[in-house]
Amino acid sequence: MVGGLFLSLGRPTQQQQKACIARSGGFNYDPKFHGASSPLRSSLGDDVAVEEQALSESGFFVNRARVLLGAGPRTFDLARSALLSWKHFELGWTFVDPETPVEKGARFCVCVKEVIPWLMMPLQIAYVRDEISGRGPTKASFGFGSGTLQGHLLAGEERFSVERDENDKVWYEIYSFSKPAHFLSMVGYPYVKLRQQFFAHRSANALKRHVAMKQQRAVGE
Repeated sequence: MVGGLFLSLGRPTQQQQKACIARSGGFNYDPKFHGASSPLRSSLGDDVAVEEQALSESGFFVNRARVLLGAGPRTFDLARSALLSWKHFELGWTFVDPETPVEKGARFCVCVKEVIPWLMMPLQIAYVRDEISGRGPTKASFGFGSGTLQGHLLAGEERFSVERDENDKVWYEIYSFSKPAHFLSMVGYPYVKLRQQFFAHRSANALKRHVAMKQQRAVGE
């Protein structure tokens, strides 16, 4: 750890990531916001606008990106499988160990290349939601949210989810709320927010390409 951050000059190895996780503490944001990124809250009647207002008043930046992947159960299954194997992080300049289990309580590192060093940012999966027949008009949904741990640049949560709606369309959504948890992110927060939006855009495109490629291969077989 250097200056409160987990850094690596080269692409982080599994050993380095395990060391990062072992040295990270608990969640670094207010317990009252644990699980606040879950779509389950809105389906149970919680007012999303009120909750997002509370997040904003507490200094969090809310970011949301949503993209259409296609339609039908096959597309949904492919997208769900992609999230389970962390394909949405395979962008070259960022990755998560694909062996990380997607289950509540699992800890992992998001590894990000920033200029010269790599950053290892520890998180813990706060919840997993997997429904074949969702509430309301949703036919099926899968998603999980992760909270930041001590040693992360930011404080907050991020959710990745796929949903098959009443029109059989399949959507991929990224939802996050965060605020600076280190002096570097405080100083460069405008840049950090741009990077979050950039990641959301690239991740959405990566998942869309992955699903399309899998479908094309299936047609060719």
